[in-house]
Amino acid sequence: MRVVVADDDVLLREGLASLLELNAFDVAGRAGDVPQLLALVREHDPDVVITDIRMPPTHTTEGMDAALALRRDHPRIGVLVLSAHVEVEQGMELMSGRGGVGYLQKSRVMEVEDLLDAVERVAEGRTVVDPDLVRELFAAHRREDPLEELTAREREVLALMAEGRSNSGIAKQLWLAGGTVEKHVKSILAKLDIQATDDDHRRVLAVLAFLDSTG
Repeated sequence: MRVVVADDDVLLREGLASLLELNAFDVAGRAGDVPQLLALVREHDPDVVITDIRMPPTHTTEGMDAALALRRDHPRIGVLVLSAHVEVEQGMELMSGRGGVGYLQKSRVMEVEDLLDAVERVAEGRTVVDPDLVRELFAAHRREDPLEELTAREREVLALMAEGRSNSGIAKQLWLAGGTVEKHVKSILAKLDIQATDDDHRRVLAVLAFLDSTG
């Protein structure tokens, strides 16, 4: 399996290359910047590219931009991106396409078996996601959950709204007065920031928010 390694940190780059070679991978090239990386890809047509997200000259998104370009122009090549930190937005952008792609934090490189497994999996067209990225995505989802501000009773009312029940039907199900249910519904719509309209589809919008939040 031919691999090209790209990282501007020469120690990490050479360390990765040596580790791969010790485990029977063919390291076809080593790159310290994106132009060198792309030239090596054209020359060697590797099975996998391993690249840092932040590369010269600005050390911002050059490596990620190169990874996305490789996914577009060379879909056969597996791409494994390394990052010193969890980059949620960039990680999601990379993962939004087809398989043969991976995202790992650089700290995972110390776990040799994890690294080698990741390289093999992206070469096979599969997807590798760092566990820390998954945790950050779940945390971000919780922070953005539109239902987070609802009380337990309001969640119950909204769940019954999602079943298509009217206010009177909800009142019977929960043994509440009709006026109490109406107050809960108004509170739900206010907390979800669903504004009143002439045709008043607000209940539908609230239910859509509920379904999106609960999957």
